[in-house]
Amino acid sequence: MTISIGENLPAGSLMTIGESGPEPVALEHLTKGRKVVIFGLPGAFTGTCSTAHLPSFMRTVGDFKAKGVDEIICLSVNDPFVMDAWDKAHGASEAGVTMLADPVGDLTVAMGLEFNAPAIGFVNRSRRYSALVEDGVLKVLNEEEAPGTCEISAGETLLAQI
Repeated sequence: MTISIGENLPAGSLMTIGESGPEPVALEHLTKGRKVVIFGLPGAFTGTCSTAHLPSFMRTVGDFKAKGVDEIICLSVNDPFVMDAWDKAHGASEAGVTMLADPVGDLTVAMGLEFNAPAIGFVNRSRRYSALVEDGVLKVLNEEEAPGTCEISAGETLLAQI
């Protein structure tokens, strides 16, 4: 069942690459007492994710900050090394987007936002969405209905809802 507006995000740990290698990042620490945008996508380096979804949030970082958003987080079911390489290839963190991995999809599944396409190696991958979270509570959730599209979940769409 997909997480609903007004519910708390489930507890979970994501991953990033730190100075010493992979490091866990507790979702609770990212959201407690903060206004955070999270956008999930099927995979780093994939078509729509690289050409539309990630860039839409990179373009709007300043506008989100002006509306009181503390952090913008890109979440994908990939390993942290892939997310780090994707970050470096696109300059996401330099633009103000935090890139985090949900390596086996535990958090994505707990939120009910997973999909599977085993024929292409996608298992427990994230559906494309954007969300506004305040103090750990889901306030807005925009989920794409059609694969390969980035309209409802784009940065500009979420920005207009805040």
